[in-house]
Amino acid sequence: MEDKSHILFNNLLYSCVDKKQRANESFVPEHAFGYIISGETHQKTNEGIRVFSAGTIGLIRRNQLVKSEKVPGPEGEFKSINIFLDQPFLRRYSAEHKLTPAQTYTGNHIHILKPDPFIKGYFDSLMPYFDHPERATDNMAELKTKEAVELLLNFNPDFYDFLFDFSEPYKIDLEAYMNQNFMFNVPTAQFAKLTGRSLASFKRDFEKIFRLSPGQWLQQKRLNEAYFLIKEKGQKPSEVYLDVGFENLSHFSYTFKKAFGIVPSRV
Repeated sequence: MEDKSHILFNNLLYSCVDKKQRANESFVPEHAFGYIISGETHQKTNEGIRVFSAGTIGLIRRNQLVKSEKVPGPEGEFKSINIFLDQPFLRRYSAEHKLTPAQTYTGNHIHILKPDPFIKGYFDSLMPYFDHPERATDNMAELKTKEAVELLLNFNPDFYDFLFDFSEPYKIDLEAYMNQNFMFNVPTAQFAKLTGRSLASFKRDFEKIFRLSPGQWLQQKRLNEAYFLIKEKGQKPSEVYLDVGFENLSHFSYTFKKAFGIVPSRV
């Protein structure tokens, strides 16, 4: 059956769901420019949970670890539009406009934009293409993406470095990063990239610091966090397993019992 809850038109995505839905991915690989039409999105980073309500327009930087949940509003639906500004497109745009190299971006990774009639009008202008996808073309997607970049730069010139800094993550403190982000269920190769390392270098540095392989340490860390949340915070296993980085409840329960000798519901 065709999934009509998500309509993807090149790099433009329309979402419409009628029940809570967690995102499948915890990693944001490219810049995303989004508008919440109705409902809320709950986003969890290593800094905590932020709730964004209907009418919110935001910009999130690439290479971020974020857990998000779509929550329908009183009218019964969550609706949003997202434009993904990927590196190949931005490099083409930069070459076409002969842009000067950007500075290394060091600002906030998530920006919530103040209300702006031009940007709101832009998102409204996308809806007919999702209602009538047969009228959508690759050229139209390219034009609408260029329009998004023009609007962002006009809204805030400081977004120039945000958008056009093409540098990759530099080598950072591995121990601190992993202790802050262990709950994000992403491949080891992704953690390596985000800490500015090759996969081989990441594994080598990791074992020097933690005396365990990444897989062993992540499982142990996630289980300990789950035990704490269930025992000390009174949370249910069904509320915990996704938050600490497990993919499904049955695997979590099996692994938990193997580690602690008791099923999580009996803690």
